[in-house]
Amino acid sequence: MPEQGAAANDHEEVDPATESRGLKYSLYGFLIAMAGIALLVLPPGAPLRTPEGATSSPLMDSLIFLITLVFLFAGIGYGIGAGTIKSSNDVISGATKTFAGLASLILLLLIISQFIGLFNYSNIPSVLAVSLAGLLERANIGAVPLLIGFILVILLLDLIIPSAIPKWAIFAPVFVPLFVQLGVAPQTVLAAYRIGDSPMNVITPLMVYFPFVVLVAQRYQKDAGIGTLISLMLPYTVVVLVVWVILFIAWFMLGIPLGPGYPVAA
Repeated sequence: MPEQGAAANDHEEVDPATESRGLKYSLYGFLIAMAGIALLVLPPGAPLRTPEGATSSPLMDSLIFLITLVFLFAGIGYGIGAGTIKSSNDVISGATKTFAGLASLILLLLIISQFIGLFNYSNIPSVLAVSLAGLLERANIGAVPLLIGFILVILLLDLIIPSAIPKWAIFAPVFVPLFVQLGVAPQTVLAAYRIGDSPMNVITPLMVYFPFVVLVAQRYQKDAGIGTLISLMLPYTVVVLVVWVILFIAWFMLGIPLGPGYPVAA
């Protein structure tokens, strides 16, 4: 009986009228935020309007903050409409409660960041990447097997170097000229790189978002951990990788256009 009572408290029913009023006020908050952003962007000389000849856009530079602002206004509107927010203290309490739930994630991210920092400081990822790159470069094989080997190397390195840019900075100077000599265009090499880089991200423990996904999974399954998430997502990783490699080989061998605006493989 106590367990049933606890479950009932965790899943309290929301009054439909209160929820409807909260959603209506949330829409009002969203529209107010969008109107404010429009005033900052559309009028001539507006602070977020891109000046003529400018190489950067103030709007795009402020996009993360603006999205946060939109959600903040919508959330406050919902709280006012639903009656859960009656003063500014309630807004602060809600934010504090949210960050309190992320305390374990923040601690885990601190530990992971220290490990990644020390791991990169040791230069082990760079040494391993250069060694594998040199091995493939010396392999006397054709373009297609070399592209597949390139994808597999990137796939393995994604476990220790999840970020796409550092890996590309290491491999591009070696493999782009190599594949150009074999008649393979640089954009094709980049496509192969992205195929190897993407599928493993969801099962890479060093990916910055991985601890957050584990934390979210634990809300629905208390004993969920890193192994649980990896075993759950591994089949998807394998299927995505196999399908993408097949499509890539077909695109490269047959010169199949992927759609309007997409060139065939060179």
